[in-house]
Parts: sequence; C-alpha cells; structure tokens
Amino acid sequence: MKTCGEVLVRMLENYGIDTIFGIPGVHTVELYRGLADSGIRHVTPRHEQGAGFMADGYFRASGRPAACFIISGPGMTNIVTAMGQAYSDSIPMLVVSSVNRTDELSLGEGRLHELPDQRALISGVSVFSHSVLHAAELPAVLARAFAVFDGARPGPVHIELPLDVITAPGDDLDLAPHRGLARPGPDPAAIARAAELLRGAQSPIVVLGGGTIDAPAEARELADRLGAPTILTINAKGVLPAGHPLSLGSLLPLAPVMQALRSADVVLAVGTELGETDTLLFDERLELAGRVIRIDIEAEQLTRNALPEVGICSDAGLALQALAEALHGFTPDTAASQARVTELRGEAYASLRPDYRMHHRFLDAVAAALPGVIVAGDSTQPVYGGNLTYEPDEPRRYFTSSTGYGTLGYALPAALGAKLAQPDRPVVALIGDGALQFTIGELATAVELGLPVPILLWNNRGYGEIKQYMVERGIPAIGVDIYTPDFQAIAKGFGCHAEVVATLDQLTAALQRAASGNRPSLIEINEADAFAA
Repeated sequence: MKTCGEVLVRMLENYGIDTIFGIPGVHTVELYRGLADSGIRHVTPRHEQGAGFMADGYFRASGRPAACFIISGPGMTNIVTAMGQAYSDSIPMLVVSSVNRTDELSLGEGRLHELPDQRALISGVSVFSHSVLHAAELPAVLARAFAVFDGARPGPVHIELPLDVITAPGDDLDLAPHRGLARPGPDPAAIARAAELLRGAQSPIVVLGGGTIDAPAEARELADRLGAPTILTINAKGVLPAGHPLSLGSLLPLAPVMQALRSADVVLAVGTELGETDTLLFDERLELAGRVIRIDIEAEQLTRNALPEVGICSDAGLALQALAEALHGFTPDTAASQARVTELRGEAYASLRPDYRMHHRFLDAVAAALPGVIVAGDSTQPVYGGNLTYEPDEPRRYFTSSTGYGTLGYALPAALGAKLAQPDRPVVALIGDGALQFTIGELATAVELGLPVPILLWNNRGYGEIKQYMVERGIPAIGVDIYTPDFQAIAKGFGCHAEVVATLDQLTAALQRAASGNRPSLIEINEADAFAA
C-alpha cells in the first residue's frame, strides 16, 4: 500500500516540482517516506522562513515553482513572513504542511504543534489555504493550486494534511497532472478602444510592471510600435534591455519622470499595481492628469491606485500582442520620444543622491565582473539605489524584498534558491548587516550544498536607511545603532570564505574568485570607506 503522503510526492513530481525545501519534524516525516524513490531534490534550510525565501528566489530566477514541506504550528508561523513577501509580489509557491488528526482539530487539548485554526492564520498570505480531510480530495486540490500558478495572478498556496490523512491509503488516487490551463485573453472591443486612445495621444507613457516579466518580446514589440517613453517598475527590470532608446528604466520615483507620468495625456499601465513602492509616494496618492489604460490578470487590481478609462483583464503578453497588432500602420514620432527619454534620463540622473550614484557604480561593477549575474537584494541601502539605476538586459536578473512586503533577511536564502534554480548562472546576494542577522544561519545551508554564491554584505553598522529616515524627520535615532558582530569570523566559522573589500578593483577580483569556487563567500563592504572615488 502507498500512503497518501507517498503518493503526494509522486503527484508533485508529475506536476513538474523538482525541488522541495523543508525541515523534517515528527508531524511531516510521513511526507518524506516517498522522497527517496523520486527525482525530487530536498533542501534543508536552517529555518522555515529560509525555506519560503528559497522557494521565492527559485521561482523568480527560473519561472518554475517549488514546494515547501512544513510542520504544523511553529513551522507555519515561521514561514508566514516569506509567504507574505511572495503574496505581495505575486510569486507562486506550494506550501504543504501537516496538521493534527481530523478527530483532534480545534479541540484545544494541548496537542503538539496545535493551533486553534492554522488555515485562518495562513489565509491572509496565500491565494487559498485548504485542509485535505479525505485523501480523495488531493488530486482536485493540487489541480486547483496549479490552476492558480498557471492561469491567474499567482501567489502562495497552502495545503494542509491531517496526520491521519497523510498515512491513509493512496493507491487509488489519480496521479496525472492537470495543467495547461490557458490564461485569459483580452476583450477585442477594449483593445480597439485602447488603441484608439493611444493613436490620438500627444504625450503617452507606458508603465510595465512585474506582470510583464514573461512577455519581454511582446513588450518590446508594443514599445517599438507605439514609440512612447516606457517606464519599468522594479519587478519589471530587464523586460526592455539596458540601452533601449525608449526605456526610462526604473527611474519612476525621481521627480522628472514622475512629473512626466503625471502630465501624460494617456498612460498605459501593464501588470503593475502603481503602488507606493513603485512611486515612493508614501504620503500622497498618485494623481494622473490623462486617460488611463490598465491591463492586469486580476480584475480587482484594475481599480486600485488609478481608475482606468479602459480596463483590460487579461494576461499581459496576450494583451500586449493584441494591442501591438491593433496599432499596425501607426506612425508615431519615435525620434521625438527618444529625445524626450534622453532628456528625462539626464534630468533624473542629475537629481540622484550622491550615495545612489555610488551604488550605481557599485552594481555596475558587479554586473561587469559577473556577466549575466542574478542579483537577489534585501532592504538595504545599495538596493534602494539599484532599484532606480540598475538595468539588467533580461528579466529575472534582479529582484529584492524592498518592494511590496519589504521584509528583512530575504537576500541570502533567496539567492540560494536562485542558484539552485540556475546553477550555471552567477548569483549574488546583496544584504545589509542588520538584515543578515535575520537569516545568517542559512550560511550553513549554502556551505552544505557547496553553492558558490558571493554574499555582498553592506555594513553600515546598524539600520542605516531607517536611521537616515528618522534623522531627516527630526526623530531621535533610537534602536538603529545596533551591535555589529565580527562577520568575518562568523562566516569562516560556518565554513565560508570571507574577505573585506574597499575598492571596485578589489570587489571585481573578489567576485570572480567567489563565483569560481565551490563554497559561499562573504564579501564585506564597510560603507564608511567604500568606493569613495
């Protein structure tokens, strides 16, 4: 007899899951019974939050979802933060957990790992959370999870199995994957109306968000056909390559570009929330003077932050393709738009803070040292600079936790997940000294796996960005000047290579050594003496 837990592993493999992140516990060991006979790789992080961040980075680097096996109770409360980050940025991951037996649920009898209502805890950070009360439900619930991943606005899905269901007979369960769900296409009438507005526009602007990450060809075709200045949100970096003559990069929050967006007579926003982490408008709402066209796979999202005159609920790639076809024969003044882009870029770069200019040089040096690099960033000062200025040539090459949920401790485990997904590409983690202390235990995971990931530690001896924010507002800088441990000694104790660099030449050499090795390297940069030239 095969148990439901064993059959679940077979089903996940059939759905294309090749990696599971998890820490075995007494409530999940029966999920592991079938792993040895599968082709699925299991990775043991040092904390369930790390498991979630690894699954997040795995998807962002590859476009393939991973799964997590998580114990009930503390395992679930540990992974909630990672699920919140993924939910905020529309990142799919399948979280499979145990829960107490069906005849023990919600009785409050003091069972091991017992929560009053585990699903209620998880519901706010998942697209859905489902309790499998009978083994026969499992095929349909998995089909529903992958329908979300494949055909809707994605995000984490949680499936919990009571202990008696995990060990129930599973021989009769349907093992076949139910995938191939087509994403929704655009309404032709709405496309025609959008094309009409764009044809008549005098100063249109396009905003491409993370929803376009799998449609770079369609996005480039539309940009070229429309001939309009095009902004990329942080999550859309690389959708237009660096140097594209119509690309304003991710300079949106800077005043010249923001003013151009606000005054545009038609704004086409595709796959973006137009949220405050895109615009840095924390104390005011985005007000657009012109007509707004929005494309999003989620209908509700079409009405948030900016109400559209034309709202198109559709997959971004399908809608962009249809819109480009509807604009066939249109002859825009592309030269004028390109000149406007050059002008706005110049004004935006002239307004950059000095530290952001230094971060720009820093990240450009990283890209030059490691061609094709994937950068996984945390909420740390160079990331905020890179959010504005860094321009990869492809999507899925730069992602951070500074958007949306904005957690700390993300970059290290996310970079490990990215490296596991893309072993032939260089991957770096960019993290601050405060954030690293959230998930520093994952250095052991990196060493155990032999992952040559350079960890760029930006050390400003505290929570530097928050301290600056407090000082600018006349708030006493309390709680931000924290004790700084000896990261070099800690990293070496974990088995990592470790060194300190102070110049871009030293950084380049250290990165190249790290990426060609067989273990992680902690490359520490002390902000006080970093890259002054």
